Amino acid sequence: MENLITIRKKILNRRILIHAALDSLRKLDPRVQIKNPVMFVVFVGSILTTILWVQSLVGQGEAPAWFIFSITIWLWFTVLFANFARQWRKAEVAHRRRVCARHVARSSPES
Repeated sequence: MENLITIRKKILNRRILIHAALDSLRKLDPRVQIKNPVMFVVFVGSILTTILWVQSLVGQGEAPAWFIFSITIWLWFTVLFANFARQWRKAEVAHRRRVCARHVARSSPES
């Protein structure tokens, strides 16, 4: 049986991380975001603060552009990281199922 360190190394391979990153960008669709109300509110807040940041760059903002930009980056990071974590977790579970299935298939007695 593979130990936990070996499983972790396999989970953190480049293919899984790239796949999870691309899927996290695909999940920016509002129809997907609305399924999680908390993240949907953060998503809408990200959009609104991006608009406010652009407005402050033009010179019509009520707060300094650097401040609005920092809040905007923080909100977008939150949305993207939550999507990435969800997709990475799905890939991790799928990998563990494959490992367990192989282990069970190897250890089952032949009839």
